[in-house]
Amino acid sequence: MPETTTQQAANPATAPRGRGPVVAGLMLVMGLTALDGTVVSTAVPQIVGDLGGLTVFSWLFSGYLLAVTVTLPVYGKLCDTFGRKPVLIAGTVLFLVGSLLCAAAWNMASLIAFRIVQGLGGGALQGTVQTIAADLYPLRERPKIQAKLSSVWATASVAGPAAGGLLAGYADWRWIFLINLPVGLVALWLVGRFLVEPRRRPTPAAAEAEAGSGAGGTSSGRPSVDWAGAVAIFATGALLLTALVQGGVAWPWLSAPSLGLFGGAFALAALTVLVERRAAEPIIPGWIWRRRTIAAVNLALGALGLLMVAPTVFLPTYAQAVLGLGPIAAGFVLSAMTLSWPVTAALSNRVYTRIGFRLTAVVGITLALLVLLVFPLLPFPGEPWQPALLMLLLGGALGFFQLPLIVGVQSTVPYEERGTTTASVLFCRQVGQSVGAALFGAVANGVLAAHLGGSTHLDSLAYALDHADDGLRRAVDAAVDHVFLGAAGAAALALLVLLIVAPRRFPVLEEEGERRGGE
Repeated sequence: MPETTTQQAANPATAPRGRGPVVAGLMLVMGLTALDGTVVSTAVPQIVGDLGGLTVFSWLFSGYLLAVTVTLPVYGKLCDTFGRKPVLIAGTVLFLVGSLLCAAAWNMASLIAFRIVQGLGGGALQGTVQTIAADLYPLRERPKIQAKLSSVWATASVAGPAAGGLLAGYADWRWIFLINLPVGLVALWLVGRFLVEPRRRPTPAAAEAEAGSGAGGTSSGRPSVDWAGAVAIFATGALLLTALVQGGVAWPWLSAPSLGLFGGAFALAALTVLVERRAAEPIIPGWIWRRRTIAAVNLALGALGLLMVAPTVFLPTYAQAVLGLGPIAAGFVLSAMTLSWPVTAALSNRVYTRIGFRLTAVVGITLALLVLLVFPLLPFPGEPWQPALLMLLLGGALGFFQLPLIVGVQSTVPYEERGTTTASVLFCRQVGQSVGAALFGAVANGVLAAHLGGSTHLDSLAYALDHADDGLRRAVDAAVDHVFLGAAGAAALALLVLLIVAPRRFPVLEEEGERRGGE
């Protein structure tokens, strides 16, 4: 293995009574979050028709995203403090309670509130599943579980819209939330029955505090939780992401609400830094950014979240407005990316075991950069197979980029720091996605306004898709081309981070019971 082994891991991996049932439970849990967005988005017309609230329905997604993102660091720290199993079970129960409440919603405001409850549980699911996956498998086998989890997202991207349409059209939209209950209950039984965690060892700060108590016996032996830091992080993230999600949509960027939210977010961020510096066990410890490997992966995957906005948000609009496809066919153009991604992710271990995590990720993001640069060169209006082919190539490239970074960074920390590290990576990717949605939305709106001679928001084009003339189609084509150029810029940023910030060789820990090579 061409990575540097600097020290031994402090704890063995999670020891289950049979990995198969645990993996099945993790895949079911991941399926709850993977299906959520695609199923709900398909049923929006029926939901709005029943509950009303057309002007605020976007908060069905924004509220959920906010809750997931701001809770990721908190759940990551709780995983390292109390163990993965109780956090995953509590998060799944909260997600299911939110699902049940969503099904009982009586108006749009209540549905949005209950979607936020769902998101509070969803934040635990995403990070904890990835952490347990790293605990279950030694380094050389981790691509297996990661490929299985990636296949869940690929299946959800194809099956989600169809399932949402069938439930909303032939049953009732409330079933898109009720269907989560049996799936979640089976997942809870599998995890609760078969997952057995090793005895936790205290984190270095906790061990030092306990040793400092000495003969005085003042230490209670109970884990310390930085609740003040958790509240500060939650409030900071909520204000910042609300400003990013709603800016330019609900109000202008330079309006009082935007400036107030950004100002409040920066003030709370400063307060959060002060709180975290004084905490014995901070939610976001300073070593997250002091260690080059973790900092580089956080920045690189933040750039990944930024560039992913181009295909996931703007490609379906391009497929419908420019290529003239229907919503389902437009979804299949995008699904080409999710089909190739898990395949190359599963094969990536054959590459990074030979050339290392960093170089494998460099190859992947370089290929992704080239694909993104080719998109604006597509002919107008073009054929559907052309963007589909590019998405197939993009997914393949990103499989070589993301998975080696996640597996690599998880392998550089001991068991008691893995939850915090994994959550920080996912948090940065989610924040990058929110920033990308705001940034590229502004770019698209500007290009549309320039081509159409007025202020035209991309979101307002839904009605015009079936009536688009050649001028409008060319305007959308130009807007999406600019967005993909911006995504290429994000890929270039990730490449620079890997080349400049990331160490040449990741400092991989030697896992108990297994020796992997040095230099």
